Amino acid sequence: MRRKVLGVALAVVATVAATFAGAGAASAAPPPKSPIPNSTPGWLKNATKGGPASGAVSARVYLAPAGGMDALAALATAISTPGSTQYRHFLPADQYHATFDASPATVDAVTSWLQGAGLKTTVDPHHRYVDVNGGVGNANKAFGVTISNYTHDGLTVQAPDGAATAPGELAGAIIAVDGLDTTPSFVDPKTQKPAPPDGGFRNSPICGKTYGSATPANLATPDGTVLPAFDGAALPYSPCGYTGPQLRGAYEAGLTGGLDGTGVTVAITDAYASPTIEADANRYATDTGDKPFAAGQFSQNVPNAYTNVNSNKSNHQCGMAGWYGEETLDVEAVHAMAPGANIRYYAGKSCMDPDLLDTFTRINDENVANIVTNSWGGSGDVVKPSLFLAYETAFLQGAAQGISYAFSSGDDGDQATKLGSPQTDYPASDPYVTAVGGTSTAITDAGLTGETGWQTSKYVLKDGAWSLSSAFLYGGGGGYSSNIAEPQYQKDAGIVSPNGGRAVPDISMDGDPTTGMLVGQTQTFTGQAAYDTYRIGGTSLASPLFAGITALKIQANGGGFGLLNPTIYGTHGRGFHDVTGAGIDKGAIRVDFANGLDASGGYAYSVRTFNGATTTQSVGTGWDTETGWGSARAAWVQ
Repeated sequence: MRRKVLGVALAVVATVAATFAGAGAASAAPPPKSPIPNSTPGWLKNATKGGPASGAVSARVYLAPAGGMDALAALATAISTPGSTQYRHFLPADQYHATFDASPATVDAVTSWLQGAGLKTTVDPHHRYVDVNGGVGNANKAFGVTISNYTHDGLTVQAPDGAATAPGELAGAIIAVDGLDTTPSFVDPKTQKPAPPDGGFRNSPICGKTYGSATPANLATPDGTVLPAFDGAALPYSPCGYTGPQLRGAYEAGLTGGLDGTGVTVAITDAYASPTIEADANRYATDTGDKPFAAGQFSQNVPNAYTNVNSNKSNHQCGMAGWYGEETLDVEAVHAMAPGANIRYYAGKSCMDPDLLDTFTRINDENVANIVTNSWGGSGDVVKPSLFLAYETAFLQGAAQGISYAFSSGDDGDQATKLGSPQTDYPASDPYVTAVGGTSTAITDAGLTGETGWQTSKYVLKDGAWSLSSAFLYGGGGGYSSNIAEPQYQKDAGIVSPNGGRAVPDISMDGDPTTGMLVGQTQTFTGQAAYDTYRIGGTSLASPLFAGITALKIQANGGGFGLLNPTIYGTHGRGFHDVTGAGIDKGAIRVDFANGLDASGGYAYSVRTFNGATTTQSVGTGWDTETGWGSARAAWVQ
């Protein structure tokens, strides 16, 4: 589902940051009112205007960090760049706040202005923002706008008729305002589960314990269906799903020193919280040859209540049950790669952007995590500028404190099939996170023996032959951002962006659901809750795999790294295996229960290709738009 935000496209990062940090500074005598940057809804010219709005207003006024965004970005970059005199001299959370929280005088001035218009205010304890509530008339008075009803893109919302304004003397203190435009903004999990998101699913038994171990030649179809060659090649069945021991054997082969993530905390964010997560993860680990969590090794930070819990996205609901599978994958994948690491799960109270942003506030202020994996995001480049600034401030705070952020790059390739033009996904395209793309990965008894970029076409069996069903089914996100500038670390590494945009992904791990991970989860099967296992993929798998192996790197180096990308690009991907497409077939045969549950509905036969779909992305030597620098191996750790 595309992120439901039709705001103006962001300018390049440097321009945005400079504008927000220095608005109003060009004139020694600022005007009585100064526009708040990027506060005019981008969809306004294409909307139908109704009458004046009469409902309540709930908005958030974001305050600039003390010294401005540029100063915060400069510190976070220096503190994360090898060779810098400030490298890994991270700030404790209290020192960060003492340095970058907006001053009490600024907060007093902002609240006085808003309260003077009759709005009620609540100030974030660390002065990052001021929440305001009140009537439309009060908001009109405060922000110098007229808030009206509008319809656009099938939505009915209320929004201002132009740019919001603030007193001129506050122009440099306010970087954004969110909530005057009530267009909802939500994100999706980046999993590819072969079943409806709220329904149960089981693998059929026609699959291999390792890649290539089961083929039509040694395992007959259960109903006698004859499976022909594909493009002249005899393909294997898909693996049943890789387990923790297999994944560690593939990516961590050659490690010494008994590294397992002990002493490191990996944070995971998603919407909602599965009530069976710890029991499911412990059973899965035990059943697949690993140890369950020790007492206190898994913990959660959850809100008091949840909202938007249904699954009707057209009505801006999130589908609580669908997020349980995402959380299950994330927790079990991190534990598989780093069985000694602590995992702390932070739940958002919904899938809306502000609620996921709240998880970062909690992570940064608790300051117990070393790395954060996030297997969700929007579709495409469009994001509200206010949200962009809020996200980026959170990532920079984390970096200043030594916390690394990783994001799934998306499961729709270059987005051209879904959105009509090549785009990258946000927040993965932010320059202050590590974007993790996906590969199609062959893991055998000998380890990781082949991998290529994940871009899948689907063929179905028709009249005894394989017939193209979907030229592009799914694939790892990548390409070049159309609105976020290429960061200096990519330029210095020789990455040439054809449009000047941020290049995605940075690295990659297994993401293809045809070569995905086996997970165990309590699901609902025909109205009954039961534990079972199934294979799942997506860059939702790739990000926690990367976070897990990076936990070992943090353990080996005695602490965190902040922004990881200066290290990754500064060494031209040292420690990552260049993915070129060697050692893997053209695809694999999937044999699924037609109803997703059992054999009573028959079987569905398909071929899912490996790197077979045509997109603007490609696999090549060195960094590329499908796999970045490649997949992490033991050399990344030590």
